[in-house]
Amino acid sequence: MSNQVWLFIALGIYFVAMLLIGYLAYRRTSGHEDYMLGGRNLPPWVAALSAGASDMSGWLIMGLPGAIYLAGLIEAWIAVGLTLGAYFNWLVVAPRLRAYTQVAQNSITIPSFFENRLRDKTRLLRVVSSIIILVFFTLYVSSGMVAGGVFFQSAFDGDYIWGMVIVTAVTLAYTLFGGFLGASLTDVVQGLMLVTAIVLVPIIAVFSVGGFGEAMSLVRTLEPTHFDIFGGTGLTSVTVIGVLSGLAWGLGYFGQPHIIVRFMALRSPQEAKSARRIGITWQVLSLSGAVFAGLVGVAYVAQNNIDLADPETIVLMMSQALLHPLFAGFVLAAVLAAIMSTFSSQLIVCSSALVEDLYKVLKKTPPAEKNLVLLGRLCVLGVAIIAALLAVSPNDSILGLVSFAWAGFGASFGPIVILSLYWRKLTNWGALAAMVVGAVTVFVWSNLERGLFDLYELLPGFILATLTAVVVSLATYRRDENIENEFTETESLLVVQK
Repeated sequence: MSNQVWLFIALGIYFVAMLLIGYLAYRRTSGHEDYMLGGRNLPPWVAALSAGASDMSGWLIMGLPGAIYLAGLIEAWIAVGLTLGAYFNWLVVAPRLRAYTQVAQNSITIPSFFENRLRDKTRLLRVVSSIIILVFFTLYVSSGMVAGGVFFQSAFDGDYIWGMVIVTAVTLAYTLFGGFLGASLTDVVQGLMLVTAIVLVPIIAVFSVGGFGEAMSLVRTLEPTHFDIFGGTGLTSVTVIGVLSGLAWGLGYFGQPHIIVRFMALRSPQEAKSARRIGITWQVLSLSGAVFAGLVGVAYVAQNNIDLADPETIVLMMSQALLHPLFAGFVLAAVLAAIMSTFSSQLIVCSSALVEDLYKVLKKTPPAEKNLVLLGRLCVLGVAIIAALLAVSPNDSILGLVSFAWAGFGASFGPIVILSLYWRKLTNWGALAAMVVGAVTVFVWSNLERGLFDLYELLPGFILATLTAVVVSLATYRRDENIENEFTETESLLVVQK
């Protein structure tokens, strides 16, 4: 049997497994809250692995190893920033958001939480935050489709459009019917596939080049600056901007709706602690494996005289060279898992923004429960179609689309999420102004000339949005007993459940 056939068998098994999980989730989804939030019944391990898998995307198994392979440990600052950001997101945001969203009229989306928490009678906060979600997530979903097409193009020398269609169709099928639970359960499998592939492949590669010492010695000989966390240039202004930009990625976690919605779906606030331990263990293993794969790849390519055209395929190349074709196929499936896990989670958040935060605001009479579920599925389909049209002729790189959308959410929502959970005096006008300032700063900064403006747009956007929220809130604050009581009730709930 040819290698290509084994690869397709592995992908076929993976696709069937995803569809089966989606069907099982469909059987357990009976109402609107089930479809959008899994009935707030996610066990800690599901929430942890789901949050991790929906976070990382194809960047983990392709982008990061490729960057380390080319430039060395200076590119690992993003991994450090992401690890710190994920840890503090679980520590600071997760338990409190789970408690507060339930206290604030059982809010099941981030926009509805903002509105209920801040008593925004104008409804502008909910509408504007929904629009921001739709704009940035449509770009994000489109990047996932682009990644799927590029994957089939590079891995199988296939057609870009057909690859995009296949990945989109399978992801859409289990998301459309399985909803939030389908996306979360498939994320668990995808997260386990990811960490297994990204840890085992570089370990096997190390043994193939003669052991750890031999591999690292060879890397040090070939690329002397690869082990320097400042890239061999010292603390120059360019290096400082690069390090700050890498660490700033961690700030994005606080405002990513497809990640923090997992916190809202936990069975209880107290389970955030065990979920944090599982999630951070997964993240450290995955990111360490990706960094190690990039370094080992330098030694493996040199020792085997390989002409590597695209550094981002280093893990795929080593897996195909070192593993049986069936297992190499599962590594390829892990790349798709990274893409599809993020993709599916974002579709659900877009659907919730359209149904829960726009349709229900505009609809005068409460719609029937079964109509909401149907509408949610139609919205998933609609967003996917628009994103697909954008992905047919992509005009930006995958990383470019992802980094822009990550910055957009981090700057628009991150400060508001933290302040709404910890500061009683945040107002609806302060939140609205901050959201707009954060989004506009990301758009403007990313289009400015080079130099200082090489700094990742998330950092200035986050800082300006935070300052705006504080200043405007202090100017518009009026004590509200309902807000005070809910804030106190949330704190009491957290103390009781510790």
